Amino acid sequence: MKFAVIVFPGSNCDHDAYHTARHVLGQDAEFIWHKETSLKGADVVILPGGFSHGDYLRTGAIARFSPVMAAVTQFAAAGGPLLGICNGFQVLCEAHLLPGALLRNRDLKFHCEHVWVRIEHGDTPFTSAASSGQVLSLPIAHGEGNYYADDDTVAQLEASGRVIFRYCDASGQVSDSSNPNGSVHSIAGICNESRNVVGLMPHPERACEAWLGSKDGLVVFESAIGSLTAVGACERSGVGEGTHVAERARRGAGGPAGQEMR
Repeated sequence: MKFAVIVFPGSNCDHDAYHTARHVLGQDAEFIWHKETSLKGADVVILPGGFSHGDYLRTGAIARFSPVMAAVTQFAAAGGPLLGICNGFQVLCEAHLLPGALLRNRDLKFHCEHVWVRIEHGDTPFTSAASSGQVLSLPIAHGEGNYYADDDTVAQLEASGRVIFRYCDASGQVSDSSNPNGSVHSIAGICNESRNVVGLMPHPERACEAWLGSKDGLVVFESAIGSLTAVGACERSGVGEGTHVAERARRGAGGPAGQEMR
């Protein structure tokens, strides 16, 4: 299993994501510089946290135009598992791979703390090893994590089960006091219509080893590994139709299985 971690100027959580994939979970992992045009055969792509391009204009507004984003978009369109964490979530919204926007926190302060997050749905590549209603302890570190979308968009997200992570308290109850940044409906993370693109503001990659205070973030990465392993097993046994989703995604993103799409 190969993880690609995209590196933008100003990324500062890229090494955390790489460390989790390679050293904690023992998977192949590679940094992909933002000027690259290929994802080099990746099975899973991560847009990490940080302050890409110094957050000038808006968070993620410049990173969305990086050359690598064409390959990332193709990878997502082909069904490849794509995860945006914190600034990566902001980039996904700016690139219109996810709806909505991340605004300044309602108190206009930077928040660096552990929060409780409830998994709402376990049917994405990044939550398949979890159960709906499972509560995780994850760190946040952002000044612009206030998720906003218009009323119709939020209603569609809720109705279609695309709100994947929601801020809550330790018992899983959602209230205004458990919402650290003012996000509408206490939304901490969402997915696209195809459910293969997920963005969230909390940092699961910073909660994968006990000495960091929580291992709850492991389930996000273990889900990705398990999802693709299960798909591959089905393909090998003849169950299901079509090409392995990661293989299709590699072909669409300039990987070794085929030519880059133009």
